[in-house]
Amino acid sequence: MVPRDGHPALPAPVAEQMNSVDAPSVDEDQRYPVGRFRFRDSDERRRGQWIEEIAATPAHLRAAVDRLSATQLDTPYRSGGWTIRQVVHHLPDSHVNAYLRMKLALTEDEPTIKPYDEAVWAELSDSRAGPIEVSLAFLEGLHQRWVLLLRTLRGPDFDRRFIHPEHGRAIGLDEQLATYAWHGRHHVAQITSLRARKGWN
Repeated sequence: MVPRDGHPALPAPVAEQMNSVDAPSVDEDQRYPVGRFRFRDSDERRRGQWIEEIAATPAHLRAAVDRLSATQLDTPYRSGGWTIRQVVHHLPDSHVNAYLRMKLALTEDEPTIKPYDEAVWAELSDSRAGPIEVSLAFLEGLHQRWVLLLRTLRGPDFDRRFIHPEHGRAIGLDEQLATYAWHGRHHVAQITSLRARKGWN
């Protein structure tokens, strides 16, 4: 399923975000300013890097929206895309699902997770009009808890998997970890790229 905003359903975007043979377009560059997600392999060094990226995401997001006015927050990051406000609210929506899916995989034998429609969630009133501080604080607390867990995990833990019914395959926690390190950078860059284009410094 590809939601209305055009983002692949997470946390298993690989099937829809693999190599494109087309040359990058302006829309592609604005939608994926850090590039599309690609998962190749994993090792202890990469896991440590991904965990640190996840730990840093809340601070990077807060910095990206610093001093933006309400009008600026309600500006789409690209033509036809979500507003900055919706992007901010989307991050904790997505990452709380990722956190819970990881805990299910760690405590059950390849559980089947429940997908959600991120585009529909983004159209709810809290996402369209809610104050961003609520989600900034939510993301900070969530990531503190998530990283507390991630830093205790060892190699075999990352071999555990869950079933994503929309993708028809098992997703390993290595891939999940890499996905959400990328996912935070991806959305923060959507905001900072718009700020750069608009001269909102």
